Amino acid sequence: MDRRTLLKGLATAGAVAALPAGSRAEARVVHTPPEEMKGLLYDTTRCIGCKACVAACKRANELPAEDNGMPGGLHDAPLDLSGTTKTVIKLYKDKDESSFYKAQCLQCIDPACASACMLGAFQKREYGIVSWDGSKCVGCRYCQVACPFNIPKTEWHALNPKIVKCELCRHRFAEGKGPACAEVCPRGAVVFGKRDDLLQEAKARMAAEPTKYVPKIYGETDGGGTQCLVLSHVDFAKLGLPDIGDKPAPDLARTVQHGVYKGFIAPVALYAVLGSVIWRNRRKEEVAETQEERP
Repeated sequence: MDRRTLLKGLATAGAVAALPAGSRAEARVVHTPPEEMKGLLYDTTRCIGCKACVAACKRANELPAEDNGMPGGLHDAPLDLSGTTKTVIKLYKDKDESSFYKAQCLQCIDPACASACMLGAFQKREYGIVSWDGSKCVGCRYCQVACPFNIPKTEWHALNPKIVKCELCRHRFAEGKGPACAEVCPRGAVVFGKRDDLLQEAKARMAAEPTKYVPKIYGETDGGGTQCLVLSHVDFAKLGLPDIGDKPAPDLARTVQHGVYKGFIAPVALYAVLGSVIWRNRRKEEVAETQEERP
């Protein structure tokens, strides 16, 4: 790179920076709730831990059985989410209280996995369901790092691994069916429907038996809201549901990106520094060559 090329490059960058905000791409993109959002309501007080939902999920999604690896462990009794398990029933227990918990993707309204995905492999598609498109995935696994609930998993056993998570059995919608887990639950612990209807159902259950529940619907506003909601009789943190506040998880990352790229100041400064270093090194080489040519 010579001096003229450097100056032309900086001039171009400056011209881009001078454009009005509406004329250039902004880093901050905020997802808005899609219409007809569908999700699940899970009620820990009604769950008996039968794991019929886990077995039904396996069948509906053609997932292989999983050995939990424990000595004397039961066949196909997974202990956590994995590349072959999209939902799992966990047990919280101490000397005073206990509770089952159905772990799965909560279908965030503003999902961190989709925000982190550089090529749009994760997106909110029909009914707001956060789904994965393998044709766009490069295997970076940023989605796994970004998710505040630690949901997406990789098929480590496969040569061409997929990213695996619950997608509410969306492939069954064309048949007029919903998620298999809700279909087989014998106690109404898992209910499928529109998010607005699920919120009303959750509030009705709490109003009918207020002392039975923690006075909160997890997912109503947590992390900007989720399409899968949880009612519980024990503290949500004990179930592994983190206190992440009401702002969407991707907000911080988008704010940082927006601050870095606003006005194109940081890239221009970076290019200027790199360009000056290149130009200085080039000058040293020219001086050295000139000295060598002298008799």
